[in-house]
Amino acid sequence: MKRSFFKIILLSLSVLIFNGCSSDKDSTDEIIIDPPTQDDPLTTQNVLSYMVDANATKETQALFYNLKRLAQTKTAIGQQDAFNSFYQDAGGDSDIKKNTGFDPAVLGSDFMFITDKNNNEQLNNWFYQQEQKIVAATKNAYAKGIINTFSWHLREPNKEESFYASDMTAEQKSTAFRSILAGGANNEWYKKKLDKVAKVISNLKGSNGELIPIIFRPFHEFDGSWFWWGADYSTAEEYKKAYQFTVDYLKNTKGVHNILYAFSPDNSYTTETNYLSRYPGDKYVDIIGMDNYGDFNNQGQTGSDKANAKLKILSDYAKAKVKIAALTETGYRVTTSTPAITDWFSTLLYNALTKNDIQISYVVFWNNNADGYYVPNGTVSNAADFKTYSLKTKSALLNSLPKMYEMAK
Repeated sequence: MKRSFFKIILLSLSVLIFNGCSSDKDSTDEIIIDPPTQDDPLTTQNVLSYMVDANATKETQALFYNLKRLAQTKTAIGQQDAFNSFYQDAGGDSDIKKNTGFDPAVLGSDFMFITDKNNNEQLNNWFYQQEQKIVAATKNAYAKGIINTFSWHLREPNKEESFYASDMTAEQKSTAFRSILAGGANNEWYKKKLDKVAKVISNLKGSNGELIPIIFRPFHEFDGSWFWWGADYSTAEEYKKAYQFTVDYLKNTKGVHNILYAFSPDNSYTTETNYLSRYPGDKYVDIIGMDNYGDFNNQGQTGSDKANAKLKILSDYAKAKVKIAALTETGYRVTTSTPAITDWFSTLLYNALTKNDIQISYVVFWNNNADGYYVPNGTVSNAADFKTYSLKTKSALLNSLPKMYEMAK
């Protein structure tokens, strides 16, 4: 899990002082692939009927359609903070591009600093500066044709100091999540946080003034109990209500129509029934996701097969319901004291993503920083393993990604 790594972030904000976005364009033109033979009823004409937002912008519709089609042949490769966090703080191009020569196909970002209580939206404010960097990276990614996805490590509503349950009192843990529900003591607080999210998303615009689509996955890894929205601190119905409220508020109250919504537990489930135990419903979810670090943590092929079985549950559901399946977070963090695992990317991960005829649209690795990495740059011991993985038939970096924001003709 990345929990200890996030502790480092909270204890030392200096590791998150970013170095600016890559502005270099890939020299290779985008490769446009024809949609493969369909195994579902999705068409360019009926796409809205399968989406959460019936008023989604045309670029957002195209992203949904193209993510669904992409999964039939390839899995897009991405990383959290790819343009702003680097191994050993070596700036410049993303570590993925340093290794492979190509930008990632997916950029992961977070609303954490954007909605922080200390963000006063003044130019000299550190948190607002992070917001500006995140917005700039998102716009830069969109201009290149990269997919944007946002998580949200929302700090708890009492003191707003942490998103970890371990930093809260027993009473705070027992009341915090339900307090943000409609009628709860902190519902107005939560709506103000959503107002800021809506403001930022509504101001993400491309060069022609069009709204930039993003994937948003609120309250992720909820089946564990390390976050204050975890399973120990809410009932299944309370979780569903919070997720539904979030979607309805952004879509209907705030009129934000450039979002695809992702549902993303950790890897604790082994059956579809278990996976769906807190599922808010097909009307509220576009992307069926999973975060999974544990199965890839020194478990070899056994762990890879476990992950594949769980991904197959996602893939099968996505096929049946015309949703998008994704490995929304994963990775194995390498440090000076934790060596790389041989063929982790090219064999263990790739097999998990491709065995048993599963269709996974994208995978996102967590971010690199000064002390360790999830994705090797070109100078470390397992650099060749990642490059081999990136060149496999069903892998896609930006250079082999179709135009995700244009509907197929």
